[in-house]
Amino acid sequence: MLRHKSEITGYAIHASDGLIGSVKDILFDDTTWLVRWLVIDTGNWLPGRQVLLPPNALAEVNHIGHQFSVRLTKEQVQKCPEIESDRPVSRQMETTIYDYYGWAPYWGSGSYMGFAGYGGGFLVNTALPSPELIKREKAIDDAQRSKNDPDLRSINEVINYQILASDGEIGQVEDFLIEDEDWSVHYLVVDTMNWWPDRKVLISPLSVQKIDWKHRQVSLGANRQKVKDSPAYDPSMAVDLVYEKNLNKHYGDLRLQEAS
Repeated sequence: MLRHKSEITGYAIHASDGLIGSVKDILFDDTTWLVRWLVIDTGNWLPGRQVLLPPNALAEVNHIGHQFSVRLTKEQVQKCPEIESDRPVSRQMETTIYDYYGWAPYWGSGSYMGFAGYGGGFLVNTALPSPELIKREKAIDDAQRSKNDPDLRSINEVINYQILASDGEIGQVEDFLIEDEDWSVHYLVVDTMNWWPDRKVLISPLSVQKIDWKHRQVSLGANRQKVKDSPAYDPSMAVDLVYEKNLNKHYGDLRLQEAS
């Protein structure tokens, strides 16, 4: 099911023997747009500490109670490698964390989110990736594997980024919609602000041509009219499969078109 980033942030994280903190941020790979890590603020338990956990380390999800549980003890989490909150997460740091827990890293298994099954304490992920996700990852797999370091980005950082159509600004990023079965970013929720007052639209990452991290801008391969003609988005309604199909058909996958 699609969940807003704003909904997931703040979820409590429970180890097998007690509360360890809450979700503070989400780190995603800006090539695949898959969530790689949850940033956990350990609060009063370990003041000043933040820890990283991959989504498929979650054992149970309670959306009604707004909490996740992990098959770890508080002691295991307490002794895990510390991260530097003011620096990007490097591949070396990711490797250190995976080695500490004895987990297989996502970049070396041939499956991005542990779809192959159970490994070293990970929850068995029975949800299969969508055909669109498989196609997308196949198209960009070579480029991703050739990198020495991942391009991990903070979702908190991207909130309020300016969204540019090919012929002008349309608004700014207000939220993200994340599929909680495969932890892929499906849509950016965009507030169209003064250009199209009192409207919000969904933009698929597959329509993103460029992200300018320095100037905090996201450029699309579509013009303003294309955005206006997209299927109407009602924030009060759940996004179902029919809506997703129509929206994806409207925009198409520009990056895959370029790769073919």
